[in-house]
Amino acid sequence: MSFGDYLYIVVAGLFAYMTFAIVRNNFRSKFDEEWRRKDLAEKEAQEKEDR
Repeated sequence: MSFGDYLYIVVAGLFAYMTFAIVRNNFRSKFDEEWRRKDLAEKEAQEKEDR
């Protein structure tokens, strides 16, 4: 295998890892410390204030 083939494999691996990290962090940002959805908690809090 040539140097370009090795470089392609490394770049493909980095791309896969970075994509996984971005998706994981995006998913984790939607939850609080107790793994409750932030958007649903805000909606419930606002509904309680409206009552």
